[in-house]
Amino acid sequence: MVGAAPRASKRQQGIALVLVLWVLSLLTIMAGSFALSMRREAAIVAGEKDNALALPIAESGIAIAELMLLNADANQRWRTDGSIYEIAFPRTPASTPSDDGNWKIRIKLLSESGKVDINAADEKLLQALLDNAPITQQEQANLVGAIIDWRDSDDLVQLNGAEKDDYAKAGLHYQPSNKPFKAMEELQWVKGMDDTVYQWLQPLITINSGSPQVDFQKATPEVLRAVANMDSGLIDDYVAARVDGARNGLPSPAFPTAGTPAQNPNQKGEAVTIIVEALWDSGTHDSTADNGDSQQGTAISALVQQAADGANPPFTVLKWQHNAYTNDTGDTTGNTTEDASLFGEAMDDFLVKQYAEYKFDN
Repeated sequence: MVGAAPRASKRQQGIALVLVLWVLSLLTIMAGSFALSMRREAAIVAGEKDNALALPIAESGIAIAELMLLNADANQRWRTDGSIYEIAFPRTPASTPSDDGNWKIRIKLLSESGKVDINAADEKLLQALLDNAPITQQEQANLVGAIIDWRDSDDLVQLNGAEKDDYAKAGLHYQPSNKPFKAMEELQWVKGMDDTVYQWLQPLITINSGSPQVDFQKATPEVLRAVANMDSGLIDDYVAARVDGARNGLPSPAFPTAGTPAQNPNQKGEAVTIIVEALWDSGTHDSTADNGDSQQGTAISALVQQAADGANPPFTVLKWQHNAYTNDTGDTTGNTTEDASLFGEAMDDFLVKQYAEYKFDN
């Protein structure tokens, strides 16, 4: 019996050691989990801080674009033909000692006069535009007539058009406004329009130029291919020459087959869509975090109307949109994108000039 006591004591000591080891293991796991959680929280806070900073930086891009549109030197004035300008912004203070301290904003300007105005374009121009739409020829002709019938002031039916009786027969519980389109979205109500055609048309059309013609010197390659009636290779050559001229401070070349664009009968200044994206690397805050080296960005799109004859204010905002996205987790609709840039893979082809932010610091 005397020998049994030491054996029982050793057994108890062994159990106590196992319990201690289990407790130590549990504490180690808890400490590691807490450290990982804190690291992730720190990365989230840093990301939220960047999101908060990105919006005013992007908004400053709108102000800079407006400033450069007012430049008295026509060759230094920013182009509104889809040209892209890039500005490096300092990050102050830098997030980490290894952070390069820089943001990057890209600014793209698109003149509304370089698009087809669906309120002012005649039947010939509308037909030329819709000749390339992803629908049959008869559907194209019907849509041209329906657009004209929607915007004109009478109830007379255009050839292949549609007035209120045709909408009623189609089971639609509305009728043409018989007035010019007040918003681009109104085009979706036109008889024969579907979402596929509407999405195809969006980058090509406007209601803000007031011109019956397209200013080909300011039109994007997509608009030129749609309505210029010119070989695609020649269009590419023209666009390349236009970009090269912008990079070298030369006037925009005249389009080979176009005459002088018609003047805006409303006597308003130019309407321009300004797209600004502020970009930063979300992986610079914490090299050990699991957020990788994804590039994040905040984008703003503003449609502005320039005042005529230098009146004040010099610009009026007609439309404003804000969108945030990340290139490795998908866009705001949940779709994965390889390039966070709104400007796509062709961005470098239209990048005209690069600046440092201090050049605009008054």
